[in-house]
Amino acid sequence: MAKSEKVIKAAALKYEKEKKSAPKVVAKGKGESAQKIIAIAKENNLPIRQDEDLVELLSKVELNKEVPENLYKAVAEVFAFVYKMTSDKREVNTEITD
Repeated sequence: MAKSEKVIKAAALKYEKEKKSAPKVVAKGKGESAQKIIAIAKENNLPIRQDEDLVELLSKVELNKEVPENLYKAVAEVFAFVYKMTSDKREVNTEITD
């Protein structure tokens, strides 16, 4: 039996601290769309974190909608990762991939 290739998935989050609201899913996709999301993140020097489980859950959130409360803890871990990687904390964009 041939082993099938794994499909790449990605989601991008945006958090604006001054708005005092939950992060939003601003992009998501699989395959070629995911590759474009990742390429844009790299071009803009945005931190990228791999998390297969989280990207699967985020892919179910509608675009430009806030992350649901049940994902706050997982998303907070992503932003902690981002803050460790960058000193610019005014607005954080990050990519989640699997």
